[in-house]
Amino acid sequence: MKKILAPLVVLALLTSCLGYKELPVEYDYSYKGNFKKYRTFDIMKPAGPADSSMVNSIIEKSIVARMKFLGYRQSENRPHLIIGFKMFDDSLRFNGYNQPAIEEWVKTQNDNIEYDAQKFTMSTGTLLIQFYDRRQNRSIWQGYATTMYGSIDFNNSRHLRNAVISILDKYRFWAEGFMEGTTVSNQENDL
Repeated sequence: MKKILAPLVVLALLTSCLGYKELPVEYDYSYKGNFKKYRTFDIMKPAGPADSSMVNSIIEKSIVARMKFLGYRQSENRPHLIIGFKMFDDSLRFNGYNQPAIEEWVKTQNDNIEYDAQKFTMSTGTLLIQFYDRRQNRSIWQGYATTMYGSIDFNNSRHLRNAVISILDKYRFWAEGFMEGTTVSNQENDL
C-alpha cells in the first residue's frame, strides 16, 4: 500500500504546481516608499457606485492571502498600505519607469535617482495592482501583468489567481518585525 501511496502523493504535488504559469510582469515604485516599515494593509473600496473593474472577490482574496503570508495584518483602522487594483479589458498605453531592482534600491534608499519614464503598450486583459502609503497619501508600488499569448480571462478564477501571484511575487517585503518574530500590538505605533 505504501508503494502505491508515495507515487500518488508525488503526482498530486506535481499536478498542483502545473496550474501556475508565471505571467510577464513589470513593476515600478516610488523612491519615497518605506518598504521595510509597513505592517498593516487594507483593500481599497471604490467610492460611489462600484466600478466593476475595481471589484473582484477572487482578486481581493488572493491579495489578502499573499499579504498575510508576508506577515501583514489586515486592518480597516488606519492601515499603513491601501491596496487597489484595476482590470483593463481593452489594450492601453501605460506610463511606467525603468528603475533599479527594488531589492537593490532598498539597500541604499537613494531618493536622488531620476525617474526614467517609459511607455508600455499593454495588450487586452491587463491587471494592475497598486500599493498606496496612507500616511504619505501617495502610490509607492505598482505591478502589472498581461500575457504574451492572449489576455487574462477575468471570468476565469485560475487566471485571476495566477495574475495576482505573478504580480505580488515582485513585491518581496515582509511586514516589519515579522521575520524577527516581533509584533507590535500598540495601536499608537500604527499611526
